[in-house]
Amino acid sequence: MAAHAGEKARETGDFRCENCHEQTHVTAGDTIPKCPNCGNDTFDTRYHEPGNKS
Repeated sequence: MAAHAGEKARETGDFRCENCHEQTHVTAGDTIPKCPNCGNDTFDTRYHEPGNKS
């Protein structure tokens, strides 16, 4: 499920930019930032979070 900059993260994890694949760590409840590498605002699967086997 895609996540977008400006949304609140529902779970803690690493969000991977759909454009450049840079990973950004976001804590649950924090606002998802734009990608610090390319400025894109859409992220795909979260990695390294409890319950996610990715």
